[in-house]
Amino acid sequence: MIRSRLSAALICAFGALAVEAAPFVWTSAGDILTFDIHAQNESLNQMATGEVYEGLVRLNAKMEVEPSLAESWERTEGGFIFHLRKGVKFHEGEVLTADDVVFSINRAISPKSQFKSTASGILGAEKRDDLTVFIRTQTGSPVLFKQLPQLLIMNRAWAEKHGALEPQDFINRQEAYAARHANGTGPFRLKSREVDVKTVFTANEDWWDQANRRGNVTEVTYMPIKSAATRTAALLSGQVDFVLDAATQDMLRLKKSPGITVIEGPENRVLMVSFDQHRDASPYVRDADGKPMTVNPFKDKRVREALSLSVNRPGLVKGVMRGSAVPTGTIVAEGVEGWTKELAQPPKFDLPRAKALLAEAGYPKGFGFTLDCPNNRWINDENVCKALAGMWAKAGLKVDVNTMPRAQYFPKVLSFDSSAGLVGWGNGMFDALFSLQPLSATFNKNTGEGISNIGRASNVQLDELVRAVKLEENAAKRTKLMQEALAVEKAEVLHVTLHQQTIPWAMKRGVEAVHRPDNRLVLEWVKVK
Repeated sequence: MIRSRLSAALICAFGALAVEAAPFVWTSAGDILTFDIHAQNESLNQMATGEVYEGLVRLNAKMEVEPSLAESWERTEGGFIFHLRKGVKFHEGEVLTADDVVFSINRAISPKSQFKSTASGILGAEKRDDLTVFIRTQTGSPVLFKQLPQLLIMNRAWAEKHGALEPQDFINRQEAYAARHANGTGPFRLKSREVDVKTVFTANEDWWDQANRRGNVTEVTYMPIKSAATRTAALLSGQVDFVLDAATQDMLRLKKSPGITVIEGPENRVLMVSFDQHRDASPYVRDADGKPMTVNPFKDKRVREALSLSVNRPGLVKGVMRGSAVPTGTIVAEGVEGWTKELAQPPKFDLPRAKALLAEAGYPKGFGFTLDCPNNRWINDENVCKALAGMWAKAGLKVDVNTMPRAQYFPKVLSFDSSAGLVGWGNGMFDALFSLQPLSATFNKNTGEGISNIGRASNVQLDELVRAVKLEENAAKRTKLMQEALAVEKAEVLHVTLHQQTIPWAMKRGVEAVHRPDNRLVLEWVKVK
């Protein structure tokens, strides 16, 4: 698998640690959305909160689980027992106890949390003593240890003091203290936050795990820069030290620049399009004459298949992504448990067949719809959507591309105010359940199933397989069930999959960082010479 093959190759050697501390400025297209640890389940956001807050366990440079706030654990009847470290302090001085862990785990599975799907199978947490926590689970599946690095720990007393006992309602744009302030145990403190301008972190000198601070960065400034050209110019001019999402069209130039280092590797992220398959009449769909339709064409599998066959994936990768992606036919990336080469084989571009399917479905003249798309989240996201609109036009479909910043995009599509939307899903747990359950399972606001299923697709067979995966403890049987579910997702065209991204990181010569397939920049490992 990619993960095992790249674990050694993706790590930049640190060498001897520099004595002098250093500041560090980095950028990507969009801003951090919120510092409430349960309000937005999105990778850049998790990267930021994960520097300030920590989980019971974490992933090391080889993507292996290792202890963090929990020193040890054991399986017991009904769940797992975790033993916490003594003397760990939050940034404002509070000492970590079982009360904080119980509060945080139960907050993660609460109705307003965007992490209910991530916490699937966790039934709750209970205090056994000040340093011992029991986490009740549906089964004894070891998948829990893929989940826990994503479930961060917040101080209960701080949350109570600042009205943060419940997660921020990010989708409905609720203002919340925990969205702009933070109090974790992690290697960095949140110093200041100017939305869409800059966010500043400072090294936590009282971090319990200073031995793991292999870098020398003491102050970190994150500056969102929407324009790809401006990000490249900022790097070349020395305004920033690091670009997380260097533009594919600038790769050749950056690689030839003597003061720049470029690192590339496959990301565990798949780009796809989701279509409204729930409503009888979708709000942003029009007939061939531009009038609102009283039926929803996306509910017809033939239409979804036609949309898929109309996409020239190799052309998209070559023309828009400049080769920095791999066409795919499944919603999980290589390296994720459940992926197979057969599932990843994308449908072949077949425009005549696509037109025939549209005619068979009753749309010989095509129809029109609006495709919602962020313009500062995924690599070339706006250009990907525009290219898709052009390809679908050749099949007789009139597509309007509606682009917006990620801060507006996610609330819009997650509240189902969309007929079609671009989705980029990075599976941070490298397990197909954590793509199938949020993206493809029938939406259920109480359990978290389908929480990112923006088209509200629903398939009984897939739902049954997802439930079986959640209960199965045998690894081989569990993987087979996930593959069966992925096959249903593909056969029913619940999403039109596009490609697996390649991560291009660009940085000043002298900056050293660990390149991970989850596209996470670990700031405490960054070294600046």
